[in-house]
Amino acid sequence: MICETREDVLKVVKDAEISFIQFWFTDVLGMLKSFAVTPSELEEGVTEGMGFDGSSIQGFARIEESDMIAMPDPTTFQFLPWRPGDKPVARMFCDILQPDGTPYEGDPRYVLKRVLKKATDKGYTYYVGPELEFFYFEDNEHTKVIDKGGYFDARPLDMGADLRRETIFALQDMGIQIEYSHHEVAPSQHEIDMRYDEGLKMADKTMTMKIVVKEIARQQGYYATFMPKPIFGENGTGMHTHQSLFAGERNAFFDANDKYLLSAMGKSYIAGILRHAREMAAITNQWVNSYKRLVPGYEAPVYVSWARRNRSAMVRVPMYKPGKENATRMEFRSPDATCNPYLAFAVMLAAGLKGVEENYVLAEPVEEDIYEMDAAARKQAGIDSLPGSLFEAIQEVKKSELVRETLGDHIFDKFIENKEIEWDCYRTHVSQYEIEKYLPIM
Repeated sequence: MICETREDVLKVVKDAEISFIQFWFTDVLGMLKSFAVTPSELEEGVTEGMGFDGSSIQGFARIEESDMIAMPDPTTFQFLPWRPGDKPVARMFCDILQPDGTPYEGDPRYVLKRVLKKATDKGYTYYVGPELEFFYFEDNEHTKVIDKGGYFDARPLDMGADLRRETIFALQDMGIQIEYSHHEVAPSQHEIDMRYDEGLKMADKTMTMKIVVKEIARQQGYYATFMPKPIFGENGTGMHTHQSLFAGERNAFFDANDKYLLSAMGKSYIAGILRHAREMAAITNQWVNSYKRLVPGYEAPVYVSWARRNRSAMVRVPMYKPGKENATRMEFRSPDATCNPYLAFAVMLAAGLKGVEENYVLAEPVEEDIYEMDAAARKQAGIDSLPGSLFEAIQEVKKSELVRETLGDHIFDKFIENKEIEWDCYRTHVSQYEIEKYLPIM
């Protein structure tokens, strides 16, 4: 379904006899929020927006300034494929506005729009292609897997493969183009990769994909999770994020005369990601559990470096295929899909642009297996590591001028406040591990 204007939306809703239209947006942490309107209220909703109480939304307004307006973006109108065909339901993503119609500084979608405008003003279009990994479990209380597959296994009788197949059909029904999908390394772990798109569209698609994966699993009696490290001893799940900048139809990352086939601008962009990776980690990997994935030994990118073939590096530049200049890109491998994609894409782009603006110099790639290096060898090679815990990540982001400027004071302060509470709850919690290990001997 392609809609460009409010009038397009109103016509489709009338012609298709749609029963409800859901207005979607996210809180600061990237949790999807939604309320539904009936067709009789839609004309006012798409023209003036719909008011709601923002004081109950994580990271939104204080109670004394709680009135907010959700203004739907008609270009995001899509049917929800899991709703009955005789009573169809549609959705639109919203921008959050102040009562006077100005953008609300606490809206993550607005944060991304601001940084995208900065790229546009420089003549660039930002393209993103995230690879979302996830697990299927029997329910949301245990980590009992539903298949025993491994990396790229073709097991057509596995329920996981069936769920992935139905999910792809649902995503395609919503206009989301899928490049490929496969079983991942761990049992019951899967991946679906969307075709790259412009930054804002891809952030909307990422939120859509997460809810579709979960909904299709729920309908079949299973539970899907993007939790970064749900099973001890198995690979975690990430969101490897491919990105590039285009100047018109030309890929600004490509240079046929460079030995790595990277332009000077592309190299500086990558250098920006590398230099600011530690301070961005709290945004791209925002939960306590995120740092249980980012440990050596499970193909997780722990070390701040780049390479072409080496998948132990944090940034990879996929090998160039002759005649495929537009496919030249960088792959940022540390983020996970539990981030808020609007904020994560925003800080990635801001870091890359900072590198371009200040002509950061990109070091030579590291093609050795970094996991096999000792600390002295990594230090000699100038290889730093990502934060080892949410606490360390919080300390890094609190010092970051780049992240504060990108997110704005409101979201920056609310985000850190929330993460500090999370860490405090985690560090004071007595785990089952401690009971089993210490209680018998103390």
